[in-house]
Amino acid sequence: MQVHYGFDDIKDMDIMAFLPLILPFIAVTFLLVSIAWIDLYRHRKTRDNFLIWTVVILFVSMIGPILYLVIGRKDRVKS
Repeated sequence: MQVHYGFDDIKDMDIMAFLPLILPFIAVTFLLVSIAWIDLYRHRKTRDNFLIWTVVILFVSMIGPILYLVIGRKDRVKS
């Protein structure tokens, strides 16, 4: 019984077999990032932490855009 996988085993794996499982996550992540980025750009003058939210949206993968859409949209400067 083999417990550990080596680099040779990973090299021999067929990536196309996992594509139907990975592709929906990639599509949802891209959609969420796009929606959050567009909303942040449209309201950039009324946001307190524009740069911080940009970094969160881009670099915190799928959770960053969700955090922005739930928390960040309420973070507006009262004019």
